[in-house]
Amino acid sequence: MGNREKLLDGAQQCLLEKGYAATTARDIAAAAGVSLAAINYHFRTTEALLDEALRRALDQWSDELERALTGGAGSPTPADPEERFVAIWDRVIASVTANRSLWTTQFELVTKLGRQAAPESPWAAAQVEAEAALAALFHGIDSAAEPELARAVGGLYQALLAGVVVQHLVAPERAMSGRDLALALRAVCERLVASGSSAVVQKV
Repeated sequence: MGNREKLLDGAQQCLLEKGYAATTARDIAAAAGVSLAAINYHFRTTEALLDEALRRALDQWSDELERALTGGAGSPTPADPEERFVAIWDRVIASVTANRSLWTTQFELVTKLGRQAAPESPWAAAQVEAEAALAALFHGIDSAAEPELARAVGGLYQALLAGVVVQHLVAPERAMSGRDLALALRAVCERLVASGSSAVVQKV
């Protein structure tokens, strides 16, 4: 393994253990077992090295999320829509618990992107892909046939995902379970439908 790869491994280790903001060049060099000068030689700056390591960590996070959402070959997803919903969310929650540092790394990226001056980022395309994938996974919505519906439904699940992850990272004893989410969404939908029916009756 060359020094470049050692630096990336060391930087990723530091990201998972200490986070982006708290990691220094000396931390990375020590974890990689190489000199500080090697960072400048291969990456020019510590920030550039950390950015590359963060991309690698996010790729791993994406793979872990996909495994959690789909369950893999050994975890068949129930056919019943509600049980499918609960099973998927319970797998996501289990992944958060088992891979805490990997999941927290994604929020480091969000913070970093939020501080950039330009609104566009190379991660915008990834967000569009995620929306389409979530809409298809939970409700079989084809983003090519119904792009706006896929964007809205996928965006809702992205928002739920971020919130559920935060709950389980910050206060797991009070966090939502898959069954809690199903109960809450059913109640919200019933009230929306009832409100709509009432409005129709009043107009008549």
